[in-house]
Amino acid sequence: MPRRVVRALVAVAESGSGRNAAFTGPLLCPKHPVPSVLRHGHRDVYSAGHSAVRVLPEPRSPDLLRSSPAKGTPLTRTSTRALALTAALATTVGLAGCGAKTDASAGSSGSAAATGSSCVDTSGDSIKIGFLNSLSGTMAISEQTVRDSLDMAADEINAAGGVMGKQLKVVAEDGASEPTVFAEKAEKLITSDCVAAVFGGWTSSSRKAMLPVFESNDALLFYPVQYEGLEASKNIFYTGATTNQQIIPAMDYLKEQGKKKVFLVGSDYVFPRTANKEIDAYAKANGIEIVGEEYAPLGHTDFSTIVNKLKGSGADAVFNTLNGDSNVAFFKEYKNAGLKADSLPVVSVSIAEEEVGGIGVDNVEGQLTAWNYYETVDSPENKKFVADFKAKYGDDRVTSDPMEAAYTSLYLWKGMVEKAKSFAVPDIQAAAGGVSFDAPEGKVTVNGENHHIAKTALIGKIAKDGLIYTEWKSDGPIEPDPFLKGYDWAAGLS
Repeated sequence: MPRRVVRALVAVAESGSGRNAAFTGPLLCPKHPVPSVLRHGHRDVYSAGHSAVRVLPEPRSPDLLRSSPAKGTPLTRTSTRALALTAALATTVGLAGCGAKTDASAGSSGSAAATGSSCVDTSGDSIKIGFLNSLSGTMAISEQTVRDSLDMAADEINAAGGVMGKQLKVVAEDGASEPTVFAEKAEKLITSDCVAAVFGGWTSSSRKAMLPVFESNDALLFYPVQYEGLEASKNIFYTGATTNQQIIPAMDYLKEQGKKKVFLVGSDYVFPRTANKEIDAYAKANGIEIVGEEYAPLGHTDFSTIVNKLKGSGADAVFNTLNGDSNVAFFKEYKNAGLKADSLPVVSVSIAEEEVGGIGVDNVEGQLTAWNYYETVDSPENKKFVADFKAKYGDDRVTSDPMEAAYTSLYLWKGMVEKAKSFAVPDIQAAAGGVSFDAPEGKVTVNGENHHIAKTALIGKIAKDGLIYTEWKSDGPIEPDPFLKGYDWAAGLS
């Protein structure tokens, strides 16, 4: 999409008409209904960024080479916090995708935007897939690691013969930590690069910016990061945790530890604000007082005011939904203020092993995290995953939950394609339910109704060696419940 169009859309979002828009009219192409994310209002302002393209080489030789959602929950239902800017963006890109219904069971080539039909080419001995992650900007500290694990999965799959006998050709893009850029690059990957599926995204703002692009083009996104829930789309597979697989177990743990007063701190965008509304509802139902709630922009580095408020709040625990390199500044300020993990623990849902090194172990030792995977998970699959990753990228590298979920997502897509015996999106969607993979975190299975996966919840503690060790785990995999239908206290949130 031309940048002048994006700038115009940003201007619309900044204007009065762009605020809290409720876009309900059809796109110009009657075959593509309005993506459900457009039916609700929410305002967020994005700026354009830059990107880079990289194609991974093929291997040198083949030899080297908790409550279930209610029945009938529509997969086109998306969060009520959709973006006004995204609505305008999707309207524009939807026109490019008009008529571009994927039919990857037959070979084709060219540009979907130009030809009006799917351009996924299955006629040769290779198939294109897209990797879309931030390699620059505030989220690069986290997303570069996801790209590395995706690269490793692609290399492994190619070495084992590919997918249905076809080698994977990766078209790689930089989302530049900007939701608008993610939407632009997603549209490019689908309609110009002709990829069969896209793997990536991190922040919920980036996912929500991309969602209408995938829905209007009937393409597939595999999203590897835990998020706030309250969303399900037939065009997205969510391989990270939803709320009842991470945030609720973390609050359950704090409750079990006798914590009564919790302070909330987060980055100022969709995920933290929505997650904290869920936490607030949980707290009210469980006798926990929220004694403070503070937000900082992504990339913010001055946390003296927030930490002072935290220190004087009387809190006995902190729930942290900061993302990116803001965590570095927050935990340094936390330590400088004389706060300690044993007296005022912080539970984080976006700090994994890779971030620990960037923050500094001395600043986070003893703090808690909530995830579904740690490098220290004791299983044959994980030992192999960790050993292979270190062999490829260096012994000093660590593995983390988002990396593992991204790695797993590529194998789940492979399983779906092979079950469907087709690269076509409708065939994959129909075959997805029940597809499983013996992942490093344990066996994971796709829920065909909401496109999330069953996952085991873990609470871990950061140790002096920079690794995270499990303190608590759920009895087994928790079925995804993105709309929290199994929790009475969550009524009205979705």
